[in-house]
Amino acid sequence: MNRIDRRFNQLREARRKALVPFITAGDPSLEATVPVMHALVEAGADVIELGVPFSDPMADGPTIQRSSERALARGAGLAFVFDSVRRFRECDADTPVVLMGYLNPVEIRGAERFAREAVHAGVDGVLLVDLPPEESSEVRAAFQSHGLALILLASPTTTDARLRLLSDDAQGYLYYVSFAGVTGADRLDTGAASTHLQAIRRQSRVPVVAGFGIKDAASAAAMAREADGVVVGSALVAELADAADPSVQARTFLAPLRAALDATTG
Repeated sequence: MNRIDRRFNQLREARRKALVPFITAGDPSLEATVPVMHALVEAGADVIELGVPFSDPMADGPTIQRSSERALARGAGLAFVFDSVRRFRECDADTPVVLMGYLNPVEIRGAERFAREAVHAGVDGVLLVDLPPEESSEVRAAFQSHGLALILLASPTTTDARLRLLSDDAQGYLYYVSFAGVTGADRLDTGAASTHLQAIRRQSRVPVVAGFGIKDAASAAAMAREADGVVVGSALVAELADAADPSVQARTFLAPLRAALDATTG
């Protein structure tokens, strides 16, 4: 059993919701990345999504786009991402780490080499925003051969037929995009999202976490009522961008979300 499955099993037994923070590797600085990851765990993170900086992050809004640009300007390439996970693992052998990004860096390295290096560094899963499940067989096979989960996306526009495909192929957890659009948008409709989440959870063989539009304790708690957990990204990235002490700010930001989720039983 991998770290992702083990963690969600623990959460299910404890009737707790997963808190999954997203940060961009290399932002707000190269030096802050690993300390911030540890600070997030200390504040109650169950899984960490680590963004792989990319020059054309088409699914991301301005906040994460700018963080990716800053990270790339500092030299935060894929080697840095793997090294960050490796250094994180020196003190944390248990918290799952999922890389979130785009297909291009995987193709440049080759899926087999990418998977091998990712797992060697301590990565547990990868979410590729621009890889349709219908075209994922080669990447999936390479990842599976190394025990690396390919995390899939569902959205409000996902058809029943595609949802069946996603449910059959899902590994680790299924990431539900709570609205059609880019990250960081401020138009979360928790009522509509809850309806979709109920339908998806009935079919999914793996836990379902909700992301996009979650920015504080209230929105996290609202989305967690029908999800197995929530992802918070843009709001956290914005908080860290100008923080005097990113690790302190990470803990300060995440702690209220953890408390809100703990008040929402599974």
